[in-house]
Amino acid sequence: MNDFSNRITRLFQIEYPIIQAGMVWASGWKLASAVSNAGGLGLIGSGSMYPNILREHITKCRQATNKPFGVNVPLIYPDLEQHIQIILEEKVPIVFTSAGNPGLWTTRLKDNGIIVVHVVSSSLFAKKAEAAGCNAVVAEGFEAGGHNGREETTSMVLIPAVKNAVSIPVIAAGGIATGRQMLASMVLGAEGVQIGSRFVCTPEASSHLNFKKAIISAGEGATILGLKQVMPVRLLRNRFYQEVKAAEDRGATKEELLHILGRGRAKKGMFEGELEEGELEIGQVSSLINSIKPAAEVVDEIWQDFGLALSHPLI
Repeated sequence: MNDFSNRITRLFQIEYPIIQAGMVWASGWKLASAVSNAGGLGLIGSGSMYPNILREHITKCRQATNKPFGVNVPLIYPDLEQHIQIILEEKVPIVFTSAGNPGLWTTRLKDNGIIVVHVVSSSLFAKKAEAAGCNAVVAEGFEAGGHNGREETTSMVLIPAVKNAVSIPVIAAGGIATGRQMLASMVLGAEGVQIGSRFVCTPEASSHLNFKKAIISAGEGATILGLKQVMPVRLLRNRFYQEVKAAEDRGATKEELLHILGRGRAKKGMFEGELEEGELEIGQVSSLINSIKPAAEVVDEIWQDFGLALSHPLI
């Protein structure tokens, strides 16, 4: 398994086709560099960073690893143009875009020698990403944490649908935390996996310890997809979610939901550790996570489990 090679490992020049998702309030330079040093691809999550903070994380990540790393850029965030400019100035080699139209920035990024991958929730958007010139797509099922597709298509259905729709490599995401789940994704047509929730529960993730402990104690059914009128997001059930649900049940308008959401809810929950009033974005696979361990151990554990499942399938 040490000489594993496919289009994803060759595209990113990495050892294992394991990508750490660029999650808000979790994926800083420490996590990204740790995953890259372990043989995967680490991503800095720019969605929760001011432009000067993003530049600082890129600089520190480059100092901490000589391996490839990238930046995840949500295309709906207010500082988008400044983020893109910083990425170009810092010559970041890989950019993952999400939550927006890939046609707006892909050409400019690729013209500067950057590998571009777009996160999609349907085969229709996958085709648009391929037409825009993206080098690969992430097919993210609605099991995933954070912002999600309105179609609520599961990874089991989405991965083969996207694989059939495009010729560029497909990376699976949503509901993946183990090597056996990774193998299942690749049997369905993916050539790599993007994993978020499992990497939140690492010392290198910048998320608050309270949040990490809440993930470890989460069971099946602990997460829910809410705020569908605003932008669908998967959350741990807490007092904030109950307030959102009550508002949705009484038919609250988008404006009312935005008022409840307010400002800084995600930071309050995931970064500051306020477990009841904060927004706690995490995937369904949190029910399978029961420990906090270094990112390098997570990568190794997933890869070893993948190899074992590949050589000893349960059939």
